[in-house]
Amino acid sequence: MVRFAVIGTNWITDRFLQSGEEIADFTCTAFYSRSAEKGEAFAKKYGIETVFTNVHQMAASDAFDAVYIASPNALHKEQAILMMEHKKHVLCEKPLASHRKEVEQMIAVAKQHQVCLMEAMKTTFLPNFLQVKQHLQELGTIRQVVAHYCQYSSKYDDYRNGHTLNAFKPELSNGSLMDIGVYLVFPMIDLFGLPHEITARGYKLSSGVDGNGSLLLQYDQHQALLFHSKISTSHLSAEIQGEDATMVMDQFHRPSRITIHNRDGNQKDISLKDDQPAMFYEIEHFIKCIQEEKGQSPINTFALSVQTMSVMDEARRQMGIMYPADRKTGE
Repeated sequence: MVRFAVIGTNWITDRFLQSGEEIADFTCTAFYSRSAEKGEAFAKKYGIETVFTNVHQMAASDAFDAVYIASPNALHKEQAILMMEHKKHVLCEKPLASHRKEVEQMIAVAKQHQVCLMEAMKTTFLPNFLQVKQHLQELGTIRQVVAHYCQYSSKYDDYRNGHTLNAFKPELSNGSLMDIGVYLVFPMIDLFGLPHEITARGYKLSSGVDGNGSLLLQYDQHQALLFHSKISTSHLSAEIQGEDATMVMDQFHRPSRITIHNRDGNQKDISLKDDQPAMFYEIEHFIKCIQEEKGQSPINTFALSVQTMSVMDEARRQMGIMYPADRKTGE
């Protein structure tokens, strides 16, 4: 049994705890929130024993073995390092940090204290994403990839009415690329590695973060075009186009319907039925890493997190998006 603590009170925290309830070796014994009222409400809802309003007191506690961090992006590095310095394993929401240098600092601390650190990118563990990887060779030489994650934010109406909530604040290292574009970049690099050229464009909101954008990733034999947005919604499918066949997915970041279209007109459905919550597989894997005393995941590796952040750093540079966290380390 691995005893978890949770940092953050939002919808993703609910998803995490609901997914964890389906796993035999999972239990949640502690919770952190700056608001005692919110913390107590979450604790009561899920039967959690201990609530902290001081993160340093939490880190020093022996009430848990691992922590799931779902706080704003700008807080990830500081909170993760604090926990790891107290020998706690860390499952940290994507993106792992504000930029590459922070990710590298977190990795160094994980190695120093011999704890497991993993970026909570669920896509790479999903059975249907594994189907994509397994059947990729059937497409022949890959020539083009087109993927979208465009979802109108529930917070954007407030923004349009003059109220800037956390989702659109640069001081929290937020914005379209960081919050949802990462769901395209991370699995793309998992499939094809680092591109040798990156072209990024985006629409910069008055608050200083990107509302939407696109990335063109150039590889030796193919290109990948990625669209992300928090101010509009897309209903298009994703495609991986090869010389012999094209793979069509309903969603690149969480595929549930996958069809291979051959040049002769034949089609093959390779979708798997999956009734588990989306976060089930990453939590199960992280627990296994802890139990087997692995410092890093063999799937969501340190290298993959560093490479993803490197691409996003360059994309933000080209879009002119800078965060206070960048200035702290001279990015």
